[in-house]
Amino acid sequence: MKTIPKRFLVLAVIGLFVTPLLHARASDENAKKTLAIYGLKGPSGVGIIRLFDDPPEIPGYGVKVEALAQSGLVASRLISGEAKIGILPPDTAAKIASSGKDLRVAAVIGSGMLSLLCSDPEVRTIGDLRGKGVEVAGQGTTPYHVFRKILAQRGLDPDRDVKLGYSLSYPEIALSLISGKVSIALLPEPFATMALMGKPDLRTISDIQEEWIASGGRRNYPITVFVVDGSFADANPAAVAEILSSVKNSIEWVVSHPMEAGVLAEKHELGLKAAVVAAAIPKSNYVFIPTAEARLSLEALYRVFLENAPESIGGALPRDGFYLK
Repeated sequence: MKTIPKRFLVLAVIGLFVTPLLHARASDENAKKTLAIYGLKGPSGVGIIRLFDDPPEIPGYGVKVEALAQSGLVASRLISGEAKIGILPPDTAAKIASSGKDLRVAAVIGSGMLSLLCSDPEVRTIGDLRGKGVEVAGQGTTPYHVFRKILAQRGLDPDRDVKLGYSLSYPEIALSLISGKVSIALLPEPFATMALMGKPDLRTISDIQEEWIASGGRRNYPITVFVVDGSFADANPAAVAEILSSVKNSIEWVVSHPMEAGVLAEKHELGLKAAVVAAAIPKSNYVFIPTAEARLSLEALYRVFLENAPESIGGALPRDGFYLK
């Protein structure tokens, strides 16, 4: 009978101890719940782009960060309960909350970044838009309502004095400005930068953000909010705090590192070129404003929605519980 070499006996003994540990570790990994943070493709996702490479570590959860193509997709997942955390336009968040869903705004992460670009030599001020056509993508969106408020403040009836067009998407408007098919357009970043890079002789008419304040707005207008399911927030306050800290850090990093952020935006397929993102970030107003500070500016925006399309936010200002404490 052959004697088993001592080295094989040692390996066998080690295996008796190590194998259960490996199984236990695998079991722990499988026991973790998946927690998805849903961003958006396009400029709204740029602020949290660092989270794609470095998601927050939350005990008991495996965190993934995913960018969806449209805010409606994020909204539907939040409504169904599939999603707990995401990015939305302010009006969409308010409309969901008005339906009875316990959804809370945790922070404003994007403020106004609109530019009124023009190649028409007759237009030098907003008052010169009388009788002119202006392309404004996204009928019913925040840019739409902000611009209508500004036009009215400047004595122009947005339904009679100016012809507002809504048939083109933001990228199509930028390309149409470059080609000369469109002479006046309202564009957010980074599409305004894209148009200016393609046609440097375009002019910026007024400062839309300052015009908003002059028309009665409170600070800059919010354009993107970070939202959390209320039940999840109540049950996991430490996790929510950690996620918000990671979001804040990402936004601060993006603002300070536009070149690197542009590379990440292209790497993670947000639908934007690195060079355009890098050039646009200094003008893009990526911010992190907790709702304790942002509530007044949100309500100023919501009042404009109530004046023009009250059903778009549920017919009333959101209640206190809408704002994460």
